[in-house]
Amino acid sequence: MSTTTSVDSGDEIKALATIRRGMQLSPELSKGLGVTLLLAVLSTVGQVVIPIVVQQTLDRGLNGPDGPDTGFMLRMGLIAAGAIVLTSGASYLMTARLFRAAESGLATLRIKAFRHVHDLPLLTQNTERRGALVSRVTSDVDQVSQFLVFGGVMMIVSLGQILVATVIMVFYSWQLALVVWICFAPLMMSLRFFQQRLSAAYGVVRQQVGIMLSAVSEPVVGAAVVKAYAVEARTQQRIDTAIRANQDAATKAQGFTAFSFSLGGLSGGLANAGVIIIGIWLGFAGDITAGEVVAFAFLVTLFVSPVQMGTQILTDAQNAIAGWRRVIGILDTPADLVDPGESGEVLPRGPIDVALVNVSFAYPSGPTVLHDVSMHIEAGTRVAIVGETGSGKSTFAKLLTRLMDPASGEIRLDGLDVRNIRQDSLRRSVVLVPQEGFLFDDTLRANALYGRLDASDDLVLASAAELGLADWVDGLPHGLDTRVGQRGESLSAGERQLVALLRAHLVDPDLLVLDEATSAVDPQLEMRIGRALERLMQGRTSVTIAHRMSTAENADEVVVVDRGRIVQRGPHASLLEDPDSVYAGLHASWVAQQGSTA
Repeated sequence: MSTTTSVDSGDEIKALATIRRGMQLSPELSKGLGVTLLLAVLSTVGQVVIPIVVQQTLDRGLNGPDGPDTGFMLRMGLIAAGAIVLTSGASYLMTARLFRAAESGLATLRIKAFRHVHDLPLLTQNTERRGALVSRVTSDVDQVSQFLVFGGVMMIVSLGQILVATVIMVFYSWQLALVVWICFAPLMMSLRFFQQRLSAAYGVVRQQVGIMLSAVSEPVVGAAVVKAYAVEARTQQRIDTAIRANQDAATKAQGFTAFSFSLGGLSGGLANAGVIIIGIWLGFAGDITAGEVVAFAFLVTLFVSPVQMGTQILTDAQNAIAGWRRVIGILDTPADLVDPGESGEVLPRGPIDVALVNVSFAYPSGPTVLHDVSMHIEAGTRVAIVGETGSGKSTFAKLLTRLMDPASGEIRLDGLDVRNIRQDSLRRSVVLVPQEGFLFDDTLRANALYGRLDASDDLVLASAAELGLADWVDGLPHGLDTRVGQRGESLSAGERQLVALLRAHLVDPDLLVLDEATSAVDPQLEMRIGRALERLMQGRTSVTIAHRMSTAENADEVVVVDRGRIVQRGPHASLLEDPDSVYAGLHASWVAQQGSTA
């Protein structure tokens, strides 16, 4: 028994802690709350005036000692009309204020969540389902919004109605007030039970929504693969399974809601019947007037409605708290790559000297990818890193550009630990061109400007000319205004690489890190990409994760990685002198592959 009580208290504490944390993250929610609560009080008082007016009209207006009093009834009617106007006005102002506060606060929450998602390390983003990540800052926040705007209104008004209605009930007849509370006692005592079950059930619902969004979004992004391999049936089965799981979770949660709502209706029916029966009996005994019995019927309605509505409010609250908790979970996920900010170091401009000092790295729950690697790259040098698939080459690119930090050791740029360099300085001086340059569904100009947001058209065109891409841009249907499509699908794989190179050139970096694309392109476009790369690397330190040996042949120095360790280093020609070396074997395999495809 004590264990259950402890668990119950723990759930309540967690819910309250979630609400407090949410209010701290969205300070707009509590701004002007005192005025809003005052309007809620006025709205509640206005509603309970009506039963009192009815009672007074019957007992003193119609059944007065001197007969019907028309003037008194008219005054009561005016009071009732005034109460209705007051209630309506206060309700409108209260609702409007709550709506503005909720939407303003949740907009702040969304902005913070979206920004923090971008600050999360790539490892965290890659291990989180994309749909689940998106749902946390969209549909989960929407659930919080729905509760704060509508559930919050009803909760404030309902609590006020119950309190005031109970006071007036006791004033008119404590016996009838006791009847009403006895009828609602079972529902009141079961609220904690329903709160626990609803909290757990809606936690599962919010989780299943994220899984469902992932299941739906992945086939949309990978539509070409789905069609190419004719796996529509299998894909649909995955989607159907996710939808059914979400349906089952939502149905289970709504089942608790429906049961508690029905229990509220049953309690209301019993209370009305009890008031009528006991009220008539008390009336014959002379303990209550006819007007008080009728007024009591009105008061029971004011009491029943909010209590019954409370079950729906409880549902919305648990759904909102579950959503709030998931959003807070994202915000509380630490951003491992901490920006030192204003206190950080600033890289000097010019080709960067690179040093790796005893660097090791391992992905979560995986083996070590790099083992105690030490390496120095002189400023202005072109280095190609080669190795078998899975040898750790691409990890170099992510570490050099600080998309990840090493588990141990240091990466130094111009003698500065990358962890101590300000992010704005690092991103201005160091640029990664990934294997597949991601393009946004916008124009060629807009995608190029991600390299430099303030660049003019003349600067973009001049940059394209420097890379030898001016004729290619001119040959596009609308030049810089050509739309590239979602993920750049309106362009070929090679053309997407050209846009990525143009974007990198606009940055004018001092260290260029290229994770060389392996996409097959036609020979003419491959030559264009090669010339653009040659011009892009001029006057800069460059590190290329080479997947083609032709890149290694043109580098100043080649670094050979095998199983996370540097096993060879030197110019292409000297590395080939040992026919039994790892590099010689890689080169021989590449030459044989080129011969087979010729």
